[in-house]
Amino acid sequence: MNFLTDSFLSALLLIWTLDHNLLEIISVSLKVSSISTLIAGLAGVPSGFLIAFSEFRGKRLVITILNTLLALPTVVIGLFVYTFISRRGVFGTYDLLYTQKAIIIGQIILIIPIVTTLTISAVSRIDDRYRKTALTLGANIRQTAWVIIREARFGITAAAVMAFGRVIAEVGISMMLGGNAKGFTRTMTTAMALEYDKGEFVLSVALGLVLLSVSFAVNIFCNYFQGKGRGNH
Repeated sequence: MNFLTDSFLSALLLIWTLDHNLLEIISVSLKVSSISTLIAGLAGVPSGFLIAFSEFRGKRLVITILNTLLALPTVVIGLFVYTFISRRGVFGTYDLLYTQKAIIIGQIILIIPIVTTLTISAVSRIDDRYRKTALTLGANIRQTAWVIIREARFGITAAAVMAFGRVIAEVGISMMLGGNAKGFTRTMTTAMALEYDKGEFVLSVALGLVLLSVSFAVNIFCNYFQGKGRGNH
């Protein structure tokens, strides 16, 4: 019990004093996770909207594939991307392996199905009367799409939050594609794994506390945004 208490207090002190090594690791994590979430959102939200809004042959198959990809292990994604960006891979000449760009690529592949699937779900739940009313009032396709997206914004926001939470907490892709290089590709989760292997628990506990705090803060923002939006109705 004393060991746990001492580790916890030392971790809090590390956070309070803004330890340089700690801040460096947090910075890398936030950077790669934010970029991958943004890119996945720019690709996944429009794709999800088009799939939900349109009727085409094979639609159910596409949705089934997306749902299957939700359970894709990070190790599989890491191996898949590794074969393409390693020195013997198709994109080996770009020297992407063991860089932040490699981590971002892997994370984008991981969360695009999440963003797309949840966007489909959010758009599909919107009452069709919104679309019919907008068209009746003379709105074009773009304006009608905007009306539907506006009504589905809470679900889309939740998709982005879930995607961010997924990538900032993942370890497989970051370890396999980033290489856990100090000050460059070492994220909170890979640093925690490394410190645990070394038997150094203080930094691991500190990073764990920060990781929980970031996730908590993002979810508070999401709930506040959704609550404020419902209050305006």
